[in-house]
Amino acid sequence: MPKLRLGRREFEAHEPVIMAIVNRTPDSFYDRGATFLDEPALARVEEAVSEGAAIIDIGGVKAGPGEEVTAEEEARRTVGFVAEVRRRFPDVVISVDTWRHEVGEAVCEAGADLLNDAWGGVDPKLAEVAARYGAGLVCTHAGGSEPRTRPHRVTYDDVMADVLRVTLGLAERALAVGVRGDGILIDPGHDFGKNTRHSLEATRRLGEMVDTGWPVLVSLSNKDFVGETLDRQVRDRLLGTLATTAVSAWLGARVYRVHEVAETRQVLEMVSSIAGHRPPAVARRGLA
Repeated sequence: MPKLRLGRREFEAHEPVIMAIVNRTPDSFYDRGATFLDEPALARVEEAVSEGAAIIDIGGVKAGPGEEVTAEEEARRTVGFVAEVRRRFPDVVISVDTWRHEVGEAVCEAGADLLNDAWGGVDPKLAEVAARYGAGLVCTHAGGSEPRTRPHRVTYDDVMADVLRVTLGLAERALAVGVRGDGILIDPGHDFGKNTRHSLEATRRLGEMVDTGWPVLVSLSNKDFVGETLDRQVRDRLLGTLATTAVSAWLGARVYRVHEVAETRQVLEMVSSIAGHRPPAVARRGLA
């Protein structure tokens, strides 16, 4: 596996990377606006970094349907915050979850290192912004969905074949327009343009994405496919999320976009140790 370089950080081939979610929205499906205001959001960043997050992913628009958020409003929610996080945490990797090139331009100017395009290249100029600023780019499979829409009776002959076709195409295009090869990630897009069975299959076959050589990012945290699989509401999906995280880690995913940083870190360290990439933190048993 190649190295991954984002901002000031380089991540080794078998180094799992935690991306902590910080939503600057009043209507997030999970935290219901807990980090919409600056001070709670900055406190969340500090907590996440202390718990082991290397990347902070800042979003100004709820992924699902809801009140319209213009590009100007999205920028208002994110740009100043990016600048302040950059000032307070110079070494943290700052990611911004946006599909709009205008917002991407503004946040990169403010210090963002990574553009997390969760809607699958719907605005092709976003990759050009990443190239111009030397930022990384997440290339996501969203099944051709328009931003902020939910899937409806979506079908695939082979969901992973479609995931590979789209994400590899986006990655190759990003490379062609000048995005750094060591800053491009691919994401199967759990829940995006998919029903629960599609997301489960994408997880089961994640190794096919890993085998392409591109670093794989997974955004699993408390999503609907976990809730439907276990029949659990949003606030009761942590165990299912962590189980999916462990499977994804075993199959070779590199970056994990999460709400619960400390719990995810323990899972990733345990999987890494089982795989032989990380020694135990202590070793006393049977040695006395």
